[in-house]
Amino acid sequence: MENLNSTPLPPELAAETALRRTFAIISHPDAGKTTLTEKLLLYSGMVRTAGMVRARKGGKSTSSDWMAMEQERGISITASAMQFPYKTATINLLDTPGHQDFSEDTYRTLTAADSAVMVIDAGKGVEAQTRKLFAVCRLRNIPILTFINKLDLNSRDFFDLLHEVEQVLGIHASPLNWPVGSGKTFSGVADVVSGQVAMFSRGELGGAQRALMHSRPLAELHLEQGIDTELVHKVRDDLDLLAGAGNPFDRRSFLEGQVTPVFFGSALTNFGVEPFFDRFVELAPAPRAVKADKADGGEITVSPTEVPFSGFVFKIQANMNPRHRDSMAFLRVCSGVFERDMVVRHHRLGKEVRLSRSYSVMAQDRNTVDRAYPGDIVGVINPGVFAIGDTLSLDSSFNFKPMPQFPPEVIGQIRPIDVMRRKSFDKGLLQLCDEGAVQMLRSYDIPDNPPYVAAVGKLQFDVLQYRLRAEYNVETQLELLPHQFSAWLEGDPKTVKKPRGAMMTLDSRGRVVVLFSSEWEKNYLLEQNPQHRLTDFLK
Repeated sequence: MENLNSTPLPPELAAETALRRTFAIISHPDAGKTTLTEKLLLYSGMVRTAGMVRARKGGKSTSSDWMAMEQERGISITASAMQFPYKTATINLLDTPGHQDFSEDTYRTLTAADSAVMVIDAGKGVEAQTRKLFAVCRLRNIPILTFINKLDLNSRDFFDLLHEVEQVLGIHASPLNWPVGSGKTFSGVADVVSGQVAMFSRGELGGAQRALMHSRPLAELHLEQGIDTELVHKVRDDLDLLAGAGNPFDRRSFLEGQVTPVFFGSALTNFGVEPFFDRFVELAPAPRAVKADKADGGEITVSPTEVPFSGFVFKIQANMNPRHRDSMAFLRVCSGVFERDMVVRHHRLGKEVRLSRSYSVMAQDRNTVDRAYPGDIVGVINPGVFAIGDTLSLDSSFNFKPMPQFPPEVIGQIRPIDVMRRKSFDKGLLQLCDEGAVQMLRSYDIPDNPPYVAAVGKLQFDVLQYRLRAEYNVETQLELLPHQFSAWLEGDPKTVKKPRGAMMTLDSRGRVVVLFSSEWEKNYLLEQNPQHRLTDFLK
């Protein structure tokens, strides 16, 4: 591979890039991912009191779960981007949905991250969705830090948890701190290297406020009020065992994805959150070079500090704020300096576009941004010209790697109950499909037939109907089709022999997607058409 050469860039570019930490938080549902996100905002000073994932009536909800449906159900439905300062660093935090029905949104968001924080429930260990998300991080060589959460509840044996991380995920686990107790006795974390113990107690507002923290040497832990002798001995014995048999931490191995530094804490009570965040800023990488495809073939490396402005669209969101009924494209800056009102090359459309309305975002809130650097996430108003995966730059000789795509597993037809709302329905459906919330498919044989909607999971259809009602004032009726499997077809569709129950459709890019009612139909098509291939994953 080769590096792009360029003209001199602004002198502050390297220093500003080095300050950026752009990362995603991933986990299985209910592991505490969104709660940890909220507490990072608390410790950065961006919120004065932290909200809760399931807020009581009149209570404060989390900042990242800004959509009404998220607050009602207590789950993350859409990825959200937030930028804020923490000490000397500039943080770009990408909160992702944990539920598998929204995994495609999570996978796309991971393309914009330089590192990831993997949250694990201390009582449950490594769960199914965690394994899937970890595999995507490994596929993209994203360094991972692990936060073992919910130490305020009954926990599994700490060494068993580390062993499971290594065995299930195939990565070395290296604890950088160690818990003092668990459940009702959880009261602090000991730094594995320095031996200093951070002890915590709740503030007046409990988890909505920073935990009170003080530090003392491990040798003086027995002097801590409320700590019994047996617990002191256990912490010392555990640390001795780690020193003799644990995996030593090596930052280079971490950046290469061979080892994950492990931290313990409770996002609910804030115990262990501040020590984790302090070490995260030290360990997590600044924006790195990104691989791209040359327009004339081959591959190049786009350096963040040596190439003029470039970036790619990884997410589109409509109607984030009721006051702004618009669509916003989220752009990851990969190189150079972004400046408001700049004219850039839109690679897919082959034309120049002006980025006149650009914003930094805090969940659904927006502030005008005049300048941004590699690693930053910039929201630009989308007048219908941007799509997920678009490359924008001042140099049109390359394209960033395409976004991963997954075949839908649930198919349906949706229509407005009130035909007088057809115009609003069409607009809403088109915008939500542009977001990637659902896919729109058209019949291959009869393209003029009403389109089908397709999704990775059924919950996406619930969100689709909810948002059409809440944002476009359209009540809808959804009819599910019997098809449960799908794949992209490679080969001439005119010559394919398909079973009777299978159906051929076209996606938004004109590619053929075959829908199947059973695995048998899929296998039958492959057997009858050896000259064709079916693809389950596009990247």
